[in-house]
Amino acid sequence: MAAADAMAARLRSHGWSYINIDDAWEAASRTTDGVLPGNQKFPDMKQLSDYVHAKGLKIGIYSSPGPTTCGGHLGSYEHEFQDASTWASWGFDYLKYDWCSYSRIVTDPGNREELQKPYRLMREALDAVDRDIVYSLCQYGMGSVWEWGADVGGNLWRTSGDIRDTWKSLLQTGFADNQNSWEYAGPGHWNDPDMLVVGKVGWGPQVHATGLTPGEQYAHLSLWSLLSAPLLIGCDLTELDDFTMNL
Repeated sequence: MAAADAMAARLRSHGWSYINIDDAWEAASRTTDGVLPGNQKFPDMKQLSDYVHAKGLKIGIYSSPGPTTCGGHLGSYEHEFQDASTWASWGFDYLKYDWCSYSRIVTDPGNREELQKPYRLMREALDAVDRDIVYSLCQYGMGSVWEWGADVGGNLWRTSGDIRDTWKSLLQTGFADNQNSWEYAGPGHWNDPDMLVVGKVGWGPQVHATGLTPGEQYAHLSLWSLLSAPLLIGCDLTELDDFTMNL
């Protein structure tokens, strides 16, 4: 809610529109009828969604095609249609679908069809609900995902591993991992070199000022723009300093 307040007050007029929840929202178990609710940190997802929408923004959620997420929480494996229906009923507008434990399910990770299978399935589940949901594929560029991400119904797909707030990581993620993918980007289907590591970054309360210099941050935002990359702010919006806001 604080992130939505900050975005609505300072960034919405510049075109920013989504507040996305990543991992660790999930309850420890599903209900008797199979629904996966939020945990104590997210006790009422519908209320949260309504709050964000009332700010003139949209809201995103996170899951995995595997049994568990990267953080060890419950994923959507064998509950794809049910989870899509739940997210739609809550009013969510965006899904990040993170490979994670699906590596334990896939039999031949070198087979492109095997890589595509879980993403096709969730696309079918999203198409079955009466809501438009942006579909973000997160499997770190395996199998040259930029060549087939649009074919499985993805709106954006990660082209690399997780970015860090270092110049070395930015060079690898922004240049090396995206030199062959640019021609596959276009309206409705985009290469995603991961989030912007500017401002106060980190996890939970342990945020720190980005390790990038001011000049490196200008290069970072300029390159992501040249790549037609989705611009995803990775910093704590409640601590948005003047330099980052100007950037």
